[in-house]
Amino acid sequence: MTNHALNLQLTLPVLITGVSGVVGFNFFVHMRRKYGTSVVGIRPQDTWRMQSEGIIGVNPDDSSEMLALFNKYNFKTVLNATGSCALKACELNKELAYKTNVLSAQVIAKLATQFNSRLVHISSDLVFSGDSGEGNYLEDSPLDPVTMYGKTMVEGEKAILSISPNAAILRISLPMGPSFSGHAGAIDWITSRFKNHKPATLYFDEFRSPTYVEDMNDVFEQFLSASYSGIYHFGGPKNLSLYQIGQIINKAGGFDPNLLQGCLRHEAGPIPPRAGNVTMISEKLTNLLGLNKIKPWPFKSHLNPGNMQWHHKREPEFDYSKTHLHENLYRYTWEVPTPSEYYVQDKYRKNQ
Repeated sequence: MTNHALNLQLTLPVLITGVSGVVGFNFFVHMRRKYGTSVVGIRPQDTWRMQSEGIIGVNPDDSSEMLALFNKYNFKTVLNATGSCALKACELNKELAYKTNVLSAQVIAKLATQFNSRLVHISSDLVFSGDSGEGNYLEDSPLDPVTMYGKTMVEGEKAILSISPNAAILRISLPMGPSFSGHAGAIDWITSRFKNHKPATLYFDEFRSPTYVEDMNDVFEQFLSASYSGIYHFGGPKNLSLYQIGQIINKAGGFDPNLLQGCLRHEAGPIPPRAGNVTMISEKLTNLLGLNKIKPWPFKSHLNPGNMQWHHKREPEFDYSKTHLHENLYRYTWEVPTPSEYYVQDKYRKNQ
């Protein structure tokens, strides 16, 4: 990537919230490799299986605990990647969705303002319904989420901008990278179904703008180093249905093609409700940073689905396997983290 922000200076120390999620996890590893102990990550206290130097168990909606953390480290830069994207759990537990997606945003925005910290907040494409089927949402498109997750993310955005108007909000789509647990996020969840010989049912008519975490890491760091404010869309340039994403993962990993099943959104159960085409236009972001085109996911053209049965055909020149999946879908150059280094198996090693 070439951009206009390379000469900007990141102010340390850095706090990254939500490091148990795919976005926060990958950005934490990226930043720790680059800035060492000046980077601190937090994860919920009950996510005790995530253990590593620089990661602290703190619930971000706990204002007193968060204040103590800011007093200890005096963070000057904050990436708020806290958020529960578990759609069904948010529908069934609205209070939990509010605490995770709204109250935590309020707490972090107030502390960032109090400590004069640069704040970048991560939101979602699911603030839109996608019901028109056209997608290509802009930053000022009307918000009409269909899920409790999307509704609370909208409230979280409002909280950030009302408390910390100089903050930046990046609405992302599906982050394509590894999870610390090995079974969260789009790639890991679908892969876990296939490798255990279980079917995965994905939607023909839900479209997203998936993005490599490798590109996300770069853009997040640039935003934390600058003074950009307001809302920006940050999605990859290739729009795909969830079914097509399943096709790509199925074929790249060499899994049984019959394990992939598809249906329309209205054929699924009522909980959680599903969004439609929530693809985003990210020209505001790319024009701002002077970026060359953000890499499409997947980057290699031989992994572009051609039709509904495309994943059944395996070209002999490619070794479709776990290695092929890893080298094409998790990254294009970046050395992705090893989840097992952060995941504690032994319950007696619990350390909050």
